Amino acid sequence: MSQAIAYLSSAYLAPIQYYHKLLSYPQVVIEQYDHYLKQTYRNRCNIIGAEGIQTLSIPIVKPSSPKSFMKDILISDHGNWKHLHWQAIRSAYSNTPYFEFYEEYFASFYKENNIKFLLDFNEQLQQTVLDLINCHPNYTYSKEYKMEFKPYEYDYRELIHPKKDFRKVDTDFISKPYYQVFQQKHGFTPNLSIIDLLFHKGPAAVFYLYDSLLAE
Repeated sequence: MSQAIAYLSSAYLAPIQYYHKLLSYPQVVIEQYDHYLKQTYRNRCNIIGAEGIQTLSIPIVKPSSPKSFMKDILISDHGNWKHLHWQAIRSAYSNTPYFEFYEEYFASFYKENNIKFLLDFNEQLQQTVLDLINCHPNYTYSKEYKMEFKPYEYDYRELIHPKKDFRKVDTDFISKPYYQVFQQKHGFTPNLSIIDLLFHKGPAAVFYLYDSLLAE
């Protein structure tokens, strides 16, 4: 896999499957010239709380064109979403083993930042996660939208999707169970946002990701 390249979309607090790809490939390209699509991980993530899975969606400013590039999508302030997202995250994870250690790194994104573009917001959150798990994968952003792929290039841009069952469309990724605070009530819930893994396993999150690689 020394030449292999994976192509991913941008994602808001992406699922564990996404980070599995970041670590699996020696080179990753994150798409920024795709047309923005609703109801994808580009602006949403899944967490789990006392009532079950909860989807957090970032509102966007309505694009000027239905074919607007992802890199041009602006975040809207509609509905006080930052406050609602942070309250949901705190409610879901305040009792996890590592929330208190990482809380400050994420709180600022919902209290102080004025990031205008969705792509930039996603990227800065992703860098925060990668720094906390001490992983620095080799990735860049696309310079154009790629349509044709060579045998060593793998397109996950629309495969990693909240409406697609990863167990059916991505058999390379195995979501091994780990302790979750609400699992006695809901059972183990796989492939949630990376913050679910981080708040539950802390520094060991990176070993969980590497174990997923070894399972291939």
